[in-house]
Amino acid sequence: MRSVNTDAVREIEPRVMREGGEARGDTGARGGRFRSERRKEAIFGYSFVAPNFIGFALFVGFPVVASAILSLFNWPLTGQRRGFVGLHNYVAAFNSPVFLAALHNTAYYAVVYVPFSMAIALFCASMLSSRGRLIIGKRVYRIIFLLPAITPVVTNAVIFSLIFQQNGLANRLLEVVGIRGPNWFASETFAMPAILVMSIWQGFGYNMVLFAAALEGIPQYLYDAAAVDGANAVRQFRHVTLPLLSPATFFVLVTTTISAFQVFGQIYVLTLGGPGNSTTTIVYSIYEEAFQLFHLGYASAFAWVLFVIILVLTVVNFFGQKRWVHYEH
Repeated sequence: MRSVNTDAVREIEPRVMREGGEARGDTGARGGRFRSERRKEAIFGYSFVAPNFIGFALFVGFPVVASAILSLFNWPLTGQRRGFVGLHNYVAAFNSPVFLAALHNTAYYAVVYVPFSMAIALFCASMLSSRGRLIIGKRVYRIIFLLPAITPVVTNAVIFSLIFQQNGLANRLLEVVGIRGPNWFASETFAMPAILVMSIWQGFGYNMVLFAAALEGIPQYLYDAAAVDGANAVRQFRHVTLPLLSPATFFVLVTTTISAFQVFGQIYVLTLGGPGNSTTTIVYSIYEEAFQLFHLGYASAFAWVLFVIILVLTVVNFFGQKRWVHYEH
């Protein structure tokens, strides 16, 4: 009996080994086919995203690296000898009255533009939301308020150049209340306020759309609960709307701040940085140095100073959001 069992085991062992080998072979073949399919899928996917990566590298990545290198060189487009100057361009920038005036004007523009644009956008979004009952034809008003945001900057600037000219609409309205209006864009005092009015008019519509979308996402039962607790409209706005709107507010704050420090089109069309340097901004200074005076290294230093300013402000906003932004979990 023992010999029979031994013989049976001997007959079974080769068969099991063969079957195991065949199974391992099939598994290996399947694994190879799977890896081949994964490789084909990866190549197929990369072929779709490759144009985007190539475009980013050529039109974003390379210019960024090139500007960083150029900022360390004296690099006139023509004429003078080019040479490495280290941080001299940065030191010269902060010793330049024009650049310091541009910093001041850009900061002034941002400090006024950002809060006013956000406040007007939030107010209009609240009035035109589905819960607002004071305004009829809300969709029409939403379209009207959004139109300036999708209209080219040059078009809006030309319109406002007519409004703020000496005999324009703005001065005629001031004459109604007995005020003699200035020559807005020829005045160092009033040129920047006129540009701010135009910029706020153009920019608040986009922020209004963002706020309106966020307002629609706030559940109605929270307002009902607050009303049951005796909260009036003001308290509901303060304790329900603003906290739940804080993620959208944070996004609008960051994007609006970045756009404020990059203002250029209005300045170029309306004032060319004048009168004097009263409306010269950092981006307009970069344009002047690079494409009018052809000081590419000096202009690159301006650009990197602007980049650092925007980066610092954005980082501060991101760290500061922990104190006032409330995300739903």
